[in-house]
Amino acid sequence: MSLYDEAVLVLKGYEGQPELRDLYLEHLDAHPDGMYKPCGAGHLTASALVVDPGRGRVLLTLHKKLGMWLQMGGHCEEGDATPEEAALREAAEESGIASGLTLLPGGPVRLDRHAIPAPCHWHLDVQYAALAPAGAVEQISEESLDLRWFAYEEVAGVADASVVRLVESTRARLQGT
Repeated sequence: MSLYDEAVLVLKGYEGQPELRDLYLEHLDAHPDGMYKPCGAGHLTASALVVDPGRGRVLLTLHKKLGMWLQMGGHCEEGDATPEEAALREAAEESGIASGLTLLPGGPVRLDRHAIPAPCHWHLDVQYAALAPAGAVEQISEESLDLRWFAYEEVAGVADASVVRLVESTRARLQGT
């Protein structure tokens, strides 16, 4: 099965945010190339909030191009088999945590659609949460200006509303497991 087909299945199985989910599905239906960066109308991206639930904290990256504290994430690549795999790859690359990251069960935690500069117009982000292994050691990547752990309560003071919503949804998912 292709990454495109996998993304459609993931989105069809996602029960939250029905209007946004349907918009993602309509986008993919209209744009068979909508999984990848060259799609000028917008494309799916995959991200993961790295979480250390035992210590009540998340790992955020200070994005080099945007100058904002964000979760790890980015573009899907040809070698990615699933959106989950893309999110986990991005989390490992950007956090520098070489092994042991695992996605929180239950599929995506949220969807977030945001405008980006031309030539593309939209990122349709499929957002997951990745559990950090005990003793995880982070390392700044070339895509980041900084990398830092923040207590859940600190996130609203450093990040935008989309990251705050992702943290809130992740915490709710953690409480349900």
